[in-house]
Amino acid sequence: MKWFFDFLKKMDKTRWLAVGLTGILLLVIALPTDSVRRHSEEEQWNETLRANQADRTHTENYEKTLADKLEQSLSCMDGVGEVRVMLTFQDRGESVVEKDVTRAENEQGTQYQEAAVYGETDGREPYISQEKLPQVEGVLVIAQGGGDSRVKQDIMDAVRALFPIEAHKVTIVKMQKES
Repeated sequence: MKWFFDFLKKMDKTRWLAVGLTGILLLVIALPTDSVRRHSEEEQWNETLRANQADRTHTENYEKTLADKLEQSLSCMDGVGEVRVMLTFQDRGESVVEKDVTRAENEQGTQYQEAAVYGETDGREPYISQEKLPQVEGVLVIAQGGGDSRVKQDIMDAVRALFPIEAHKVTIVKMQKES
């Protein structure tokens, strides 16, 4: 340790000035990089929020359309009559945003940075490379003919043909009579 203090005592003003300027230069180089990284993280967060909002609206439309189509199909079957359907889902689906990945090697190792790819229309919407639709978890069918065992079996067969779910996750009941 003594040798280090001896070395510092032997340094003249020119060397001290060079060391100081080098330190300041390193700080100046490091600061903009950090602020750019922070700005990029904020942009990614905002992209995620926009994508989630669009996904939610799209998913709700998909779920309603799916239920409506099932109601229409079942009501056309012999003996079913008027029908109402409720679907439950395992998840909300997912949109996968396409990303460019850049690779940089430095003293600390290899670092990867991701940036979303934007569509060509307005440059503000991220490009969705894949869309995973929500999975149906359960089905409730309320039908006028739901009290007849043959009709129940036909409804069960139709629902299971459309959705990959177990029989115990499908409930079929008779609709109450209007008074």
